[in-house]
Amino acid sequence: MHRTPSGDRRQALQTEAWELARDARALQKTARAPAARQEAQRLQGEADLALAEAEALKLQARLEDLTVWQMAKVKQSRKGSKTYTYWMASWREGGKTRNVHLGSARKMDIEEARQKARERKAEALGAPPVDAAPLPLE
Repeated sequence: MHRTPSGDRRQALQTEAWELARDARALQKTARAPAARQEAQRLQGEADLALAEAEALKLQARLEDLTVWQMAKVKQSRKGSKTYTYWMASWREGGKTRNVHLGSARKMDIEEARQKARERKAEALGAPPVDAAPLPLE
């Protein structure tokens, strides 16, 4: 998978969850006082929340991992040659690369093409539809 903002956030949350769980286990092993046990349970709860949030970001990171690019096609006629440009998107499905035609470059800009590509990828993955808001860059 390529680096995406959601993927980076997911990785940071997983690391944080593992560290919190490790601290909770260490505290639980040495805890004799009830306050220490409560602190260990609190740490474990935070770790579980961070891990759940990281798992929720998995699909979003996968939807962000796509490449949008322009393709040019030159057509020859008796009057001369004409170049048409259109947007394409690529992503991995299983072990194969999937290339999808998005539309004319004259009719949409790069942001519209990215949004359309995310929607198409969500359909292909069987994920819920992507909202129209652009994904945040952290």
